[in-house]
Formats: sequence, C-alpha cells, structure tokens
Amino acid sequence: MNPVMSLCPVCEETLSITRLHCSACETSIEGRFSLGPFARLSAEQLHFVEAFVRCEGKLTHLEGELGMSYPTLRGRLNEIVQAMGYTPRAQAKASRVELAEARRAVLDALDAGEIDAADALRQLGEIGGQ
Repeated sequence: MNPVMSLCPVCEETLSITRLHCSACETSIEGRFSLGPFARLSAEQLHFVEAFVRCEGKLTHLEGELGMSYPTLRGRLNEIVQAMGYTPRAQAKASRVELAEARRAVLDALDAGEIDAADALRQLGEIGGQ
C-alpha cells in the first residue's frame, strides 16, 4: 500500500478522504473523513515522532539516537507541533508575556495621566482580543 497523501499534488491544498473500503467483505463507506493532525507531517517529521516515542519523549535519549544536538531537537519538535496545527509552549508563553507587558504599559500610561480611563478601557479591550 502507498502512504496516504495529505496535500493535493496539483494545488497543494489539503485532500480529504471520501471513501473507505474493507477488502475482507468488500464493504465501502463514502463520506468525508479526517486523517487527523499526523497526516500533516512529512515523512521526515513522522520519522522524528516515531523516534521520539521510542525514546519515551526523553530528548537526551533522542540526541544519541538521531545524532542531533538538544537545540536542534527542540527546533524540530517545535516545527512538528506547528505542522500539526498547535502552538509550541515557548511561543504561547512568549505571547502571554507580551500581552501582560502591553496591559502593564496601558495601566502605566493611565497612572501617569497620559491617557484617560475611556482610552485605557478601549486599549485593554483591544489587547485582550489579540
């Protein structure tokens, strides 16, 4: 069997599965089926995930198995997390810190009298929507 393609070879948009077939009883089911986030990964990324699981998620063991440095492994892992449609924790944490800093700047401006309460509320509302 060939591996399932997840992207259209013509336009590179996501493909959807529309038919499932049982070769034992010849039953076929038609509809729209999702492959899930692992289908978004390249063969190289899937190889990395398999090694990651074999090493029970321990990057120190993975360093030896794949012959890569810790920073390279972290980078690859973050790429895979993003490819699967998620936000890496470090990036999510940075976003939360940036939001907190932006809120603090608005409150400091309010405290210094640079903006009024209405402006502060508007700006805080805009920051919260990011």
